[in-house]
Amino acid sequence: MAHFESHRNWGIPPWRINFTPSRHPLPTGADIAVVGAGFSGLAAAAWIRSLAPRMSVVVLEASHIGAGASGRTGGIALAETAAGDFPGLGDVLAGFSAILKKLGVDCDLSLSGAWEIGRRDALEDSEIQWNDSGPLQVFKEVPGGSVDPGKLVSGLGRAAQRLGATIIEDAPVLRVEWGRQQTLKLRGCALRANRILFATNAFSLDLIGLGEGMHPRLTLAVATAPLTEQQLKAIGLATRKPFYTVDLPYLWGRVCRNNSLVLGAGLVQAQEAGNLERVDIAAEEPSAMFSSLEERIRGLHPALNAVQFTHRWGGPILFRDGWHPILTRHPENPNSLVLGAYAGHGVALSVYFGVWAAETLLGRRDLPAWAAL
Repeated sequence: MAHFESHRNWGIPPWRINFTPSRHPLPTGADIAVVGAGFSGLAAAAWIRSLAPRMSVVVLEASHIGAGASGRTGGIALAETAAGDFPGLGDVLAGFSAILKKLGVDCDLSLSGAWEIGRRDALEDSEIQWNDSGPLQVFKEVPGGSVDPGKLVSGLGRAAQRLGATIIEDAPVLRVEWGRQQTLKLRGCALRANRILFATNAFSLDLIGLGEGMHPRLTLAVATAPLTEQQLKAIGLATRKPFYTVDLPYLWGRVCRNNSLVLGAGLVQAQEAGNLERVDIAAEEPSAMFSSLEERIRGLHPALNAVQFTHRWGGPILFRDGWHPILTRHPENPNSLVLGAYAGHGVALSVYFGVWAAETLLGRRDLPAWAAL
């Protein structure tokens, strides 16, 4: 896992993470070690401590909290998984909302629905009337909404620390020595743990026992300057429902609290397999993709012809063959769990799965068969 400095070439999103964990020396041991301080890891740590306050929980983050996908997502919360519903999955959005309420996390959550937009079979009363390789209109409305990713990371971090989890930043796990009690090797030190939760998603696939059938990518996004209410009404986004296309070329977006737009499209593959840290969004290919995306956005509607762009950034995303998410036992040890591969559905699902993993580690819930390796 890379240090934060190596992520600066991914650009900076428009939101901020305004929580820094208290500094602690690395303890020598813990009941449960959580590797990765994004949505999943922080939610799991907070949940474990809320259910079992006598258990020691240490969160190890290679960089800073939210440095990976969680702090760089577009902030669209969706129901189900990228592969759809599964037996026993439950209501992801209701569960997500309940988790945030119990943990006291305020992240500007809005669950007003989301639009699937497409180039055929549009609704008669479609509020969106765009031109994008043909007419682009609302296809149907689905459960969904949006969050402020920076506030979500910050809120989960505060909750985990308040409940007694120890969060250690700049602590990359280099390898794990497996045994009755696992030993996590860091730079010049080590941590023994009875159980481990790997919540690193697209990072360190070898460490977390993932490889074949996994496809890490960097997804690209831009933010605009704030629009007027008249502009939002003209382009059909006055209701502030997030949207995504159901056909290609792909496009997703949402309206932020300050009336700016966040939109994204395109995936960049690392030249070296799995090494997303070395992708630079200023390089020729990503830069051309950003320019094409911005030109495309300006052409969607006359009200966007002169829109100004304020941010360009990339965020890691992990796809698995079949689009199934992962919530399973580590192949080296049944006392350790791995979760990730949300494939663009990670805002709500990663928190939901983080809590599911926490309850599994405590022996209170079974793992879903459809999320196994």
